[in-house]
Amino acid sequence: MSRINGFVGRRNLLKLVGVGGAGIAATAASGVLWSEDKAVAQQQSTPVQKPQPVSPDAAIKRLVEGNKRFIDGKRLNPNQSKLRLQETAVAQYPFAAILGCADSRVPGEIVFDQGLGDLFVVRLAGNIVAQEAIGSLEFATAVLGAQTIMVLGHTKCGAVSAAIKGDPLPGRIGIFVEEIKPAVERVRKKTGNIEENAVIANVQYQVGRLAESSTILASLIKEGKLKIVGGYYDLATGKVNMIS
Repeated sequence: MSRINGFVGRRNLLKLVGVGGAGIAATAASGVLWSEDKAVAQQQSTPVQKPQPVSPDAAIKRLVEGNKRFIDGKRLNPNQSKLRLQETAVAQYPFAAILGCADSRVPGEIVFDQGLGDLFVVRLAGNIVAQEAIGSLEFATAVLGAQTIMVLGHTKCGAVSAAIKGDPLPGRIGIFVEEIKPAVERVRKKTGNIEENAVIANVQYQVGRLAESSTILASLIKEGKLKIVGGYYDLATGKVNMIS
C-alpha cells in the first residue's frame, strides 16, 4: 500500500470511499488524482526524513499557538530558511489545511505563524465550499496527510456583506455570493450585529457542507484521522476565535 505521512495514495483512494458507491467527486478524479503520481514520486525521492503525523487535536493546537504568537508580536517565522526551501522543493507534509477567504488581509501562513510546507491553503472569496476547493482539500488530507481543515472567516467580509444586501452583481461575482446566502438567512432575524452573525453562520455552514459533500473527507473523519473546524479572524486584533 502506498502511504504518505500515514495516509493512502491514489491506488487505495478508491477503497477509502468504496468502489461503486457514491464515488469520488469529479474534481478529485480529474483535478486531484492525476497529480498524485507526481506527489508520490517526490515523496519517495526525498532524502529528508518524513515527520511523524500529528493528531487532529495537535494540529489545531499548533494553529492556536501560532496565532497567539502572531497577536502577541512574538512570531518565530518558522520553516522559512534556505534549507527549508530546499526540503519543500522535493516534498511537502502540511500538518493542516485552511479554507480561507481570498481577502488580502487574511494570509493564513502569517496569522498562524507558520512557514513553507506547513499549511495547505485554499482561498476563495467568502471561504465557500466550491467543487475545486473540495478536490484540493481531499488531496491535502487523503494524499498529503493534513489532519485538520480550518474554515476561516473574518470580520468585515465583503462577500458576506454582499450576500446580506442581496443586490444584483456584475460578472461572476454573484456566483460565490449565492453560496453564502443560505447562511445569511439563518441569522437574518437574530438579534445583534447581522454582519458578525452572518460571518460566523457562514463558517458553520461551510464546515457542514465540506463534511457532507465529500465521501473522502467523511471517511477520514469517521476514522479519526481528520477534524474540520471553524475559525473567525478579527481584522483589527489579528486574533482567530474558534467557532463550534
